[in-house]
Amino acid sequence: MGKYPPGQYGDRKRRRDCIGSWQARWRDPAGNQKQQCFPISEGGYKAAVAHLEKVRGQVRSRTYSDPKRGEITLAQWWDLWWAAQPNRAVTTVNRKMSNWTAHIKPKWGAWRLCDLEYIELQAWITKEVMGYHTRKKVHEVLNSLLRSAVKDGRRIPFNPAADLDIGEPTAKHPDDLRPPTREQCALIVEQVPSYYRPLVVFLEHTGMRWGEATGLRWENVDLDANHLKVKEVLSEDHGRLFRKPAPKSVAGFRTVPLTPQAADAVRAMVDRWRPPRTVTPIGDDPYELHAEELVFRGPQGGVLTRHNFRRVWVPAIKDAGLARQVVNPETKRLEWWPRVHDLRHVFATWLKDIGIDEKDTQTVMGHERGSKVTWIYQHSPEDVAAKVRARMAPETEGVRTLRAV
Repeated sequence: MGKYPPGQYGDRKRRRDCIGSWQARWRDPAGNQKQQCFPISEGGYKAAVAHLEKVRGQVRSRTYSDPKRGEITLAQWWDLWWAAQPNRAVTTVNRKMSNWTAHIKPKWGAWRLCDLEYIELQAWITKEVMGYHTRKKVHEVLNSLLRSAVKDGRRIPFNPAADLDIGEPTAKHPDDLRPPTREQCALIVEQVPSYYRPLVVFLEHTGMRWGEATGLRWENVDLDANHLKVKEVLSEDHGRLFRKPAPKSVAGFRTVPLTPQAADAVRAMVDRWRPPRTVTPIGDDPYELHAEELVFRGPQGGVLTRHNFRRVWVPAIKDAGLARQVVNPETKRLEWWPRVHDLRHVFATWLKDIGIDEKDTQTVMGHERGSKVTWIYQHSPEDVAAKVRARMAPETEGVRTLRAV
């Protein structure tokens, strides 16, 4: 431009992309021309040729990635990625959004995709994300986010979060895992206010989840056949209850047998509230709960919530002499034992004790496969120890109980 100034030799403009003597040019998979410049030297020429051969090979093998596409921030990529996600359950959407806003965005939102490195992500998830289950859910969102960045025209050449080590869950003592006994449940029932006793008995004798029991409608109960149908649940969305047409899984649609105690609990609530034998369809507004159709309600006739029932449950287990505060080894939060959910485990243990097949137990409780409810929670360490002692006992009455082979 100095030797041939504009005006004398025509109105020419500077080339902004040509800052070196050697310029490697190629076309990406979309047909757009790309370039990269190299300095004036013999080495620059060789580097330009090598780079050109490399990127042309990547284009042919469909492994090419444009570095500029990876220069957007993780927060910008989240907006694109989140808008393209398929419809999910409300609880799933809330959980993913919470993991993003509480954990990922504050730390990595301003970082560019191309700057994220494995070792930095590993150090963060190990030291700053507390609790195994929290790390598992956070890693699930981050891994999916970056995996999509690889698929989307290879914004980044690989997923740095693919192989993060989230550790192992902290083991809990068996005493903290084992549910209360039937005798202990009877003590709790005695301390619960009379209005709530039918609900506690019902949970103990059916093993239903909280949302299934509080969402039970009178039309789905058949006292003549001594069973009920689980067809919907009540779930929570940022403190607001809504009707969910499907339980936790497909196996949640099931028929639950009613013991005499559970049937009496239902009768007590039906006699009090006289719910109609109708089920209003879940319309466009799932937050319309139609509490008048529910079997179990609050003292004022409204929907029962976990928060309100906790005010009844904690004093009851304290008065029964069973309450024990347990420190969660991962979150360091104090938790009360036993929980309301432990009544479900009491029911599973009872089915095991009376000889119900494990597969039938899973069906009644709404599980798709073996789980803690049908395995860990059904095995008492004291029972196992008693069996081992019996097998190791010395010979009695001429019967050999232990042989060395």
